[in-house]
Order: sequence, then structure tokens, then C-alpha cells
Amino acid sequence: MNTQLSSPSKNITIHFMLQEDGSPAYAVKHQGTTIIDRSTMGFDFQDQPSLERGFEMTGSDTKTFDERWEMPWGEQRTVRNHYHELIVNLREKQAPERRLDIYFRAYDDGIAFRYHFPEQQGVDSLIIMHERTQFKLTADHLCWWAPGDWDIYEHLYNTSRFTEIDATSKRDHPNLAQTYIPENAVNTPVTMRTDEGLHLSFHEACMIDYADMTLKVDAENLLMSSDLVGSDRLGYKVKRALPFSTPWRTLQISEDAAGLIESKLILNLNEPNQLEDVSWVKPMKYMGIWWEMHLGISTWDYEITQDMNTQTTQHAKGNKHGATTENAKRYIDFAAAHNIKGLLVEGWNTGWNHWLGFEDREGVFDFVTPYPDYDLEEVVRYGKEKGVDIIMHHETSAAPRTYELQMDAAYTLMESLDIHSVKTGYVGKIIPKGEYHHGQWMVNHYNNSMKKAAKHKIALNIHEPIKDTGLRRTYPNMVSREGLRGQEFNAWAFDGGNPPEHLSVIAFTRMLSGPIDYTPGIFNIKLAPYKEGNQINTTLAHQLALYVVIYSPVQMAADLIESYEGRPAFQFIRDVGVDWEQSKVLNGEVGDFVTIARQEKETGNWFVGGISDEHERSLTIRFDFLEKGKTYKSVVYRDGEDAHWNDNPTSIKIEEMRIDYSTEKTFRLAPGGGFAISLIQEA
Repeated sequence: MNTQLSSPSKNITIHFMLQEDGSPAYAVKHQGTTIIDRSTMGFDFQDQPSLERGFEMTGSDTKTFDERWEMPWGEQRTVRNHYHELIVNLREKQAPERRLDIYFRAYDDGIAFRYHFPEQQGVDSLIIMHERTQFKLTADHLCWWAPGDWDIYEHLYNTSRFTEIDATSKRDHPNLAQTYIPENAVNTPVTMRTDEGLHLSFHEACMIDYADMTLKVDAENLLMSSDLVGSDRLGYKVKRALPFSTPWRTLQISEDAAGLIESKLILNLNEPNQLEDVSWVKPMKYMGIWWEMHLGISTWDYEITQDMNTQTTQHAKGNKHGATTENAKRYIDFAAAHNIKGLLVEGWNTGWNHWLGFEDREGVFDFVTPYPDYDLEEVVRYGKEKGVDIIMHHETSAAPRTYELQMDAAYTLMESLDIHSVKTGYVGKIIPKGEYHHGQWMVNHYNNSMKKAAKHKIALNIHEPIKDTGLRRTYPNMVSREGLRGQEFNAWAFDGGNPPEHLSVIAFTRMLSGPIDYTPGIFNIKLAPYKEGNQINTTLAHQLALYVVIYSPVQMAADLIESYEGRPAFQFIRDVGVDWEQSKVLNGEVGDFVTIARQEKETGNWFVGGISDEHERSLTIRFDFLEKGKTYKSVVYRDGEDAHWNDNPTSIKIEEMRIDYSTEKTFRLAPGGGFAISLIQEA
């Protein structure tokens, strides 16, 4: 029995079929060409037979949906959600006649499907051992992939043909505090390009009370299959009470790389905003007492000594604790003078003396008690006086039960101080042993913290997170997250740091899932004199461009105050927006280059950023995205003629010009280079 579903423009078609043995399968075509060949679907359970064959179709239904919804913050103000849906109702022919519904949606920019388990006779819950969803490729595509690590997403992306993927070779990495890669699988999003130029990206949406899906690689058969992150402690992948639905399994499809970035399929598969008024969520640029720790200038921990004779604790001589009241005020003064509205302070609370690398991390951190040299109330008061909001920091050291015990008190403290934003961290292997960052138990922890924070009007920026699956639509207080190999790797990596191509891969892979807290804006590219032998592997102009290319509603000016003082290029960071009316991808190829233009909400000003990999190139930009009849006073920040990511990374040319709708300009990008443009409307 076969049925099919086409997208609104009919460019994409999903074919559903029951095979001779009653096993469900599907295939996907784009413009009449098969891009996902016949792929089967099923589940293995604990204490129940597998659910994968012997089905009959008892019914089906189709519908069309078309709406426009407004983002409270985001890459654009309004999003169109237009799809055709097919619901297939299945039942086993033989006892116990279990039922399974499969929902398919076809969009013009991709497809999605999810499983729904309705109430069953005599069964109140299911324990899933394996989800067996297949994605059968039609050729050996070029892939951009990261290993299917159950504990961290901070691996570099790799470029290879599908048949050359070897995730197990990435198991040992000196810079990762936690990592577990059980087999040859990839994490999502994983992006591919066919030899004909079609772009595909596989991911998932709306991950609630379920385990992260990695994709196991069968190179011989050109096959990927779902492999859920499990729990060694509990001995299964997912346990759910009936009825329930799985996350959506997604495939974004575009005829060019730019279309992948412009797709809003992942967001559209999530439920509408449940928080209603979120005016307390404030997109902003921020600074931090953070980079100085990575450079070794100061420390997170407040060094103490114990006098055994008097049984007293004393502040150690030569202490370099960064989170002091005096240092925080210094950053606040600079931020206030330069249109930066937030300050992140790390290392403010007790516990940093005994956290990383220790097995007994339970109860280490106190999320309400500052170190003696940090007056939290005074720093908050001073910040308010200067128009700078304090961003709280909660490092859990991957001991989520400790955090959960203190979460109410910590969020209540924040609310009492009118603090509405927190960065959380989960460095280390999860306690209890046998749980992983990306398993169901931790997915629920991350999501529950998001919901609880919302009750206290607090926005979350999670590091060492579960991957983004578009829940920011439902809970707009989930503003950003890490979930990639970040800027800090350049300060302490043993492998040369992030290569020049890194962000031109990230824009078409990790960024497809949602906002990224990458912490751009490093001006002291060579990190002298603090980290000899380490550096940022881009030009200065490339660092500026990241404020537009890598999307987040919270963007950090990550470098030291001293690195910005007296630098004309810092003006771009002062000017650039963070919340957008619309965004347009002007060009791009995965891993090579990308240029994005974004229009700021309210002001109508535009900002453009373009970055390149290690190769020099020229990009021609047409400014026909600007409003006709208006002229913009523009400042262009571009690579100097002698710029090079390694040889001369700070060489930059800044020039003013007037640009309008008809303007066309060609920009040279140095190796590892870029350009940034501010376009301010003239009165």
C-alpha cells in the first residue's frame, strides 16, 4: 500500500509505503529525482517484541497549513510556516495489534516526520532500546560532519565523502573534558552536497523528553540509521508514558548552500510561544570577565590557604582572582561608554577551587554565595547606574543534581536583583556515572531548567548543552547556546586552534540548528604576550564579520579592554545590531565562504559580514536588498592589502562611502579574511 505527499510548490515529494512484510518505509524526491531511497522505520523495546513489520494501514489523513508568525527576537521578524501534512495510521495485523501513527510534513525547503505512540490496550509506557529510522542515500555525497559524541559537540567538523566518514578516529582529544564516541556515527546537523549541487542537511526538531539522535554510518550501503544516546545507568535509550510523540526527524533541502541558512524548517516544527510576554528577554552585546582567564591573566578560583594552627582561612598572596568588585566595575565603565549593555562575570561564586577533574563534584558549587572579594549587590547596583546589566554565571561542573537542588534559590536571587540572563555550563563527565550530556535524563534537565528559568523571567545561554532543535520558538528565553568548538580553543588548544575555514563550515552545519554563543571580536590575534604559540586563525576583519555571519541575539565583545582601546575597528562592534528585521544570505559555499546581510529592527540600518577560509578570494556584492530611493552612509572594514590570517592578521582598511540600491562592489578577502559593513540610513 502506497501513498504520497507533495510540498506546496510540488518541488518535494514524500512517498510512504508498506512493504510486503508489512514494514513501513518512505522515500523522498526533489524535482522528480530520488534523494532518499527506500528507507525503513521501526523500534526495538525492552520486554516487548520489536515494532517494525506486520503492519496494515487503518487510515490516513492530509491537511494544508499556512501561517505567518512573529519572532520576539531572531534572524527576522516574521516567518512563514507553510506545509502539507500526511498522517498515516498503522496497526499490527497480529496480536497484540499495537498501533503507530506517523506524521509527515512536506515544506518547500525540506521534509520532516515523527512517530506518535497512541494509548495501547494493556500498555501504559514504553522503554525504547533502539529507534531504527533509516536515511538511504543515493550516492557518495560530500559531507561536513562531526563525530557522534554522546557527551560533547566540541569537535571540529570534517570534510569527506560519505564512505570516508570515520568518527571513531576522533575519540582521543587532549582538550575535551568529556567525550564518548561508541561507534562510527555522526552528530546532527550533518550537511551534504550531491555531485549535482543539491544541498541536504539532516537534523531533528522539538526534542522533548527523548534522547539525542546520532546517525550511524553504513558506508557500504550508503545508509544512515538513527542511533539514540543511551543511559548506561538505566540500561535503555528512552522511557516514556503513553501517549507520546518523538522529535521530528528533519531533512532540509536546497539547490544552493545559502538556502540552508535561510530555511526556517526547524523552528516551524516547534510549538508557538508558550511564554506570551517576553519583553524581559533582551538581545544585547556583552563583555565578560572570561577571556582573561583563558589567557592566564586571572583565575576563576579564589585562592585560599588554611592555617592549621588557628583553623582560619586566609586569602593567598599573589592571587589573580578575576571576579572582583573592582574589576567588574572597570568592565562596566568600558561597556557603558561603548554601547555594550551586558557584563558576564565568571568565577564570582564559591566552588571553583575544587571542581574540574574531581569525582566528588556533587555539592561543590554554591550558586548564591560570592567569593569575599566580589560584592554582588554592589556590582549589580553600579551596573544599573551605568546602564549595564549583569549576566549571571552558573557552572554546574556536570553535577546537575546539585544545580537542581539550588536552582530555585539561585533564580530567586537573580530575580530579586533584577538579573534576567544567565550563562550555564556543564563541563566534565555527568554525575551520576553512566549518564551522558545528550541522553534523555540530561535532555530533561536542560529543558526543565529552561522552563523554571522562564518562571523567574530569566533567559538562558547554555554551554556544554544539548543541541538546539528549535525550542526557542516555544520558549523564547532559550536565547543561545554553545554546542560547538568555540573561540576559547584558540587560546588553549594543542592542535593549532580552530582553522581559518571553521566558521565557514559552522554557518552551514551547527548554525542551521539555532543561535551560537561563539564569542567573537578578538583583536589581539596573536594573543601576545599571554599565550605564545597560540593564536586566532583569522584576520581582524574576519572577527568583525562574525557579528553578522554567526547568529546569536547575545553577542560578546570577547577580548580584553586593553585590546579595544584606541582601535578604530572597534566602532563596528559599537554599531552592529543583534536583533533583526530580516536577514539575507548573499552568497556562500560550505567550508569556503559566506556573506550575510541583516537589517536591524527599529532603526532600519543594515550590516553585512563576509568571511573566507584559508584561501584568498574576491566576492562581488550587489546591494539591491536595500530600500530603493534611500542612500546609506557606510563604513567598510576590510582586509588590508597585505593581510593574512597568520602573517599579518591585524592589517585592516577602514573606508567610508555612500551606498544605495544600485551599488555593486567587489571585495577582496585575504586568506582567512573577511569584511564587515555598516550601512546607516541618511536622513
